[in-house]
Amino acid sequence: MEDLFKIILYSSFAGVTVFLGGLLSKYFERYFRDGLVKEEVLHTSIAFGGGIIIAAVAFVLVPEGMNVLPLAPMAILFLTGAIIFFLLDRYIEKKGGTISQLLAMLMDFVPEAIALGAVFATDYNLGLLLAIFIGLQNLPESFNAYLDLRNSGYTSKKCLLILFFLSFSGVLAAISGYYLLSNMPQLTASLMLISSGGILYLIFQDIAPMSKLQKSWFPALGVNFGFLVGMIGQKILG
Repeated sequence: MEDLFKIILYSSFAGVTVFLGGLLSKYFERYFRDGLVKEEVLHTSIAFGGGIIIAAVAFVLVPEGMNVLPLAPMAILFLTGAIIFFLLDRYIEKKGGTISQLLAMLMDFVPEAIALGAVFATDYNLGLLLAIFIGLQNLPESFNAYLDLRNSGYTSKKCLLILFFLSFSGVLAAISGYYLLSNMPQLTASLMLISSGGILYLIFQDIAPMSKLQKSWFPALGVNFGFLVGMIGQKILG
């Protein structure tokens, strides 16, 4: 029971930043005056979030899949994730919307939360550090996801409601990882590889092009800073 309480507490911390990032984005959108500085902040934030997501793929999601699964299943699952999100992206685009930031955030957040629950049973310190890392990376990702939803025509209230309820998805994922997947590493690895394929597709199809800003080179550096956050997190996690 004590472990369950701690898992709920730590995954709640990791998840609450999803909603906090949306709130920050709302007030940034409302009170920051339009102009080059605002555009640079927006594009740098997109690039920074993309860098963090790439780091999560490189250091957390893909290594787990490669360590556990043989070559053929690894390749099939990775490509399956890319194809699924290719089809989903096409469907959403035909409907006149874009929620790539939200999808990428979820495909990063949920598998990592599952991993948080799965490792907590055997390594308490690793679970705690992973919760901190997930919480930190959710902040810029949800900041961008809010703006993505707004550009798709959602009201501010609806965007925050979506992010509020999604912030609890990490708790459910962590509990599932702890009780259902802690002894099923192959299934956990499969989910991570499918997520990785989908995330990489979304980054280079939708997120990276949005980060580019004419006559400004600073936003591209955001990718490096975001990836550095992932490097630091991986170094701490060991």
